[in-house]
Amino acid sequence: MSGGVGAEAPADAPSKSALSEPAPAADVIVVAAGASTRMGGLDKLTALVADRPLLAWTLDAVAAASSTRRIVVVAAEDRVAELRAVAWLPPAVIDVVAGGRRRQDSVAAGFRALDAAAGRGSDDEAPVLVHDGARPLVSTALVDAVARATARHGAAIPVVPVTDTLKRLDGELIGGTVDRTGLAAAQTPQGIRRGLFRQVLTAAGAGEREATDEAAMVEAIGLPVHVVAGDPANLKVTTPADLERVDAALRRTARRTGFATDRHAFGPGSPLRLGGVEITGAPRLHGHSDGDAVLHAIASAMLSAAGRGDLGRLFPADARTPRGVESATLVAEARRVIESAGWHVATVSVAIEGARPRLGGHLEAMTGAIAGLLGVDRTFVGLSASTGNLSSAEGAGRSVAATALVTLTGVGLA
Repeated sequence: MSGGVGAEAPADAPSKSALSEPAPAADVIVVAAGASTRMGGLDKLTALVADRPLLAWTLDAVAAASSTRRIVVVAAEDRVAELRAVAWLPPAVIDVVAGGRRRQDSVAAGFRALDAAAGRGSDDEAPVLVHDGARPLVSTALVDAVARATARHGAAIPVVPVTDTLKRLDGELIGGTVDRTGLAAAQTPQGIRRGLFRQVLTAAGAGEREATDEAAMVEAIGLPVHVVAGDPANLKVTTPADLERVDAALRRTARRTGFATDRHAFGPGSPLRLGGVEITGAPRLHGHSDGDAVLHAIASAMLSAAGRGDLGRLFPADARTPRGVESATLVAEARRVIESAGWHVATVSVAIEGARPRLGGHLEAMTGAIAGLLGVDRTFVGLSASTGNLSSAEGAGRSVAATALVTLTGVGLA
């Protein structure tokens, strides 16, 4: 392992050749076990920023990096079950585990989960990264840069130069000015090769002091840590004011809107499937799938907004698509397609038209079902229903139509 913090420049920007190198596969531990002590009683990781929980943004950003293979989230013990059940965890998250009293204890818990997933014969030279759950603005380029540097040097962290004049305090008075030459502020993700990580965690676990970051654990056993250029935008949320800054930044990311209409006539059989719920006493809608016009419209609008065609292109109504397939499965695949392209659903509005059955008493259940399928809070799902014009097939009770308007937000695509 080689490298270290230079006396003048804390880190050099990656060369063009380095940036063009394929990033090695890396496992990532996202630490989200803090107590949010400076947030005035607010849990920063579940606080909504740009219409989604802060932790959801962090996980999406990390998962979007080409180097990311698996993610383990480390949370406070009383939050594990809740986080395991949320719909917005990206597919790369393989587990949510309980953290410990100190940072090194929490990281060790995440590392054990990754080791168990990797199994015997795992590559001890592969990088393992650790990222703060409260850093949702991390770029995929930075994640990949740290993975490359870790694979090359053994341990690596991103740093940014200290630009403000530093003062040492003596109570309420200035005790002196600190020479900032050679100083840098550390960020995450920080990376260590898997084999070295085991050694580092053993030493850190046996010690009495808390390691404030992973680089400190490596330093404690006398090994150097390589640095890469950090990103000033990679803010760590520690105060309510930071939440406002992150919210503003995320709302400037790319947004797209998709619009789609789907309609199905009533056919033989029952029950009716609509909006992800089963409605007894009404006939089934005819179609190659279960005929859920609401979910079909949503899926097509999602795909259209992301520039991925429509539902018919993804699931043709022929032998390539199993007859009677549940529309929830179609939505799940549409979600996978858009999220693999860096998009996720921000809001969805659906207008349903049909004279039968009366849907007013089912809209709340539909809202919950749709929110769960899309991984959004139910407050960002809007549904309305009307009986339609008597001159139309919907108004005459022969079919049901649904029109969906879906807004997507991109991660790092602005």
